[in-house]
Amino acid sequence: MILDHMDSPADVKGLNENQARQLCAELRDFLVREVSRTGGHLASNLGVVELTVAIHRVFDTSVDRLVFDVGHQCYVHKALTGRRELFDTLRQFGGLSGFPKPWESVHDAFIAGHASNSVSVALGMARARTLQGKDYHVLALIGDGAMGGGLSFEGLNDAGASGEPLIVILNDNGMSIDPNVGGLSRHLSRLRSTPEYYEFKRRYRQMLTGSQTGKRVYAMSHDVKTALKKSLLPGSTVFENMGFTYMGPVDGHDVETLTQMLLLARDMRRPVLLHVHTVKGKGYPYAQQEPGKYHGVGPFDVETGKPLKPSGESFSTVFGHELLDLAQKDDRICAVTAAMVDGTGLTEFAHTLPRRFFDVGIAEGHGVAMCAGMAQQGIVPVFAVYSSFLQRGYDMLLHDVALNHLHVVLGVDRAGLVGADGETHHGCFDVMYLSQVPDMKVFCPASFAELRTMLRRAVQEETGPVAVRYPRGGEGAYQEDRSDEAIACLRPGTDITLLTYGTLINEALSAADLLAQRGISAQVLKLSTIAPLDPETVRRALTGTKRLLVLEDCVETGCVGQRVAAVMAQLGMAPRRLVLKNTGDRFIPQGSVAELRHLCGLDAEGVAAAAEEAVHEQ
Repeated sequence: MILDHMDSPADVKGLNENQARQLCAELRDFLVREVSRTGGHLASNLGVVELTVAIHRVFDTSVDRLVFDVGHQCYVHKALTGRRELFDTLRQFGGLSGFPKPWESVHDAFIAGHASNSVSVALGMARARTLQGKDYHVLALIGDGAMGGGLSFEGLNDAGASGEPLIVILNDNGMSIDPNVGGLSRHLSRLRSTPEYYEFKRRYRQMLTGSQTGKRVYAMSHDVKTALKKSLLPGSTVFENMGFTYMGPVDGHDVETLTQMLLLARDMRRPVLLHVHTVKGKGYPYAQQEPGKYHGVGPFDVETGKPLKPSGESFSTVFGHELLDLAQKDDRICAVTAAMVDGTGLTEFAHTLPRRFFDVGIAEGHGVAMCAGMAQQGIVPVFAVYSSFLQRGYDMLLHDVALNHLHVVLGVDRAGLVGADGETHHGCFDVMYLSQVPDMKVFCPASFAELRTMLRRAVQEETGPVAVRYPRGGEGAYQEDRSDEAIACLRPGTDITLLTYGTLINEALSAADLLAQRGISAQVLKLSTIAPLDPETVRRALTGTKRLLVLEDCVETGCVGQRVAAVMAQLGMAPRRLVLKNTGDRFIPQGSVAELRHLCGLDAEGVAAAAEEAVHEQ
C-alpha cells in the first residue's frame, strides 16, 4: 500500500505517474472506509482526490498557502499531511476537525467553513507576501457553487486587477461556469487545456519579444487571437477580462495532467485561474449516483450505502411539510433556500410547486434581498436558511426587509448547537442579531407541534419580518403545544425559576426532577417568543421565586437572559440571584450535541448543579 508510506506531503512528491494513480485509488478506498464509520462529507472529498494529490506534488503547503473555500473537501489534504491516523476521531469531540484548522497543522492555512471568501483571503495573503518581501505561492480552491456567491466575484475582480501572483483553482463539479458551445468550442477547450499549448505560448512570447519588430508582431497576433476568442468563445474570456490567465477546463481526475498544469500555473507568476472539472462522489457508485445524499452523511454500510441509523422525523422535515401544506392553500406563498434544498426539508416543496420554489445558490444576502423584493410586490416569501449562514444576510435583513417593514418569514434552521461541524456551523449568534432588528418577531418552538403552529402564525397572521428558530434533529420528551402562551409555566416551584426556550426545555424539566430529589422546588417556564419581550408578560410570569436561572444555547452577549434581567430591573423586580447558562462569549468546538451541552453546563446535571448552588447561596 502506497498510502501506508505517505507520512508527510514530501512523500507525495517522489511518486511517479503510476504510483500517483495508485495512491488516488487507495485514498478513495480510505475515504469510503473511514467516513462510513464516523460520518462526514464524502462526495465532495471523493471528487478532489486527484486534484489534492496533484497540489501536493507541486506545492509545499507548510510554506505555500492553500486556502480552501467552505473547507469540507479537505479530507484528502489532511490524510496527506500527517493526520491519517486521526481519522477514526473525525468530527468527534476533541478529535480531527472536518474543516481546515490552523491550530491542527501548519498545512492548514486558514479556517474554512463558509463559502465564497477564499479568493479574497488568498489575495490578502499574496499582498502580505509582497509587502514582506517573502517568496511563497498562494492558492485558493473554490467550487462552482461557492463561485456563485457575490463575495467570490469581488475577490476575483480585485485579484485579477492586482497582478499579484496567485492561483485560483475552480473545482467545477456541478454546473459549468461557461457552457461550451458546439464542437469547435470543445475542440479548442481540449487544445487549450494541454500543457503543450501553454509551453508553446511561453516560447512564442519569448521568441518574439526579444526585438521591437517581434514585439509588434506579437502584439498584432495577440490582438487577433483575442478578437477570435471573443467572437467564438465569449464566455471563456470572463476571467481573462478580470485580469486572470485562464487555463482549462481540465479533467480533474487525470493526476498527471493536473500536476503539469499546476506546474505551469506556478511558474507564470501572475493571477491564474485553473478550471478543473470533477465528478462529485467519484469512485464510490452510491455517492456518484446521488452526490447530494452523500454530501454530508452519517455512518453507513459500505456494501449497501445505507445509513446504519435511519434518520427519523426532524424539525427540518416538519417545517418543509407544513410549509408545503400552507402553500397549497395560498398561492402567494413561495419557498426560498440557499443551496440547501434537502437540508432545509424543501425537497418535496420543490417537486410539488416548482414555480414557487427558488434556490438562490450560495448567496444568502441575495436571498434575503430577493425576498424583500417579492414581499414588496405582495408575495409571502419563506426563506429557509441555516442560522450560521443567515449571518451573511444581516445587512439585507436590516436595510431591505426591516426598514421597509416587509413580511418576510425566515425559517432559521440549525439554530443552537449543531454538533460535528463545529465552530463554523453552530447557530449560536442568531438570538443576538435577530433580537436587535427593529420590528422583528422571533418564535422558538420546543416541539414539532409548536413548529407547525408557529409557522402558520408567522405566515398567515404576522405582517412584518418574522423568524421561526429551530434546531437540527428531532424533538425530545416534551411534545406539547403551548405556543399560544408567550411564557408558559410547565412546572410550579418556589425556590428557583428555570427559564428557557426551544428544545432546551427538556433539559430544564429533567433538571427540575433532579432538584426535586435534592429537596429543591424549581419552577419551569418556557418562552415561545424571544423577541420582542413584553414587559407585562415578564412581570406576570416571573413573580413566583426570587432566583432566576436562564438556559439557552447561544452566546452570552445579547442573550435572552440579559434582556429578561434588564426588563425585570426596569420593573423594579430584579431577582435576588440571577444565573445565566449559555455558551459564553466563545466559539464552541465540534462534538455531539449532548457532549457540547455538557461542556457548556446546559445539560440537566449542569443546570441542576448551578441551580442548587444559587439556592444555597446566602
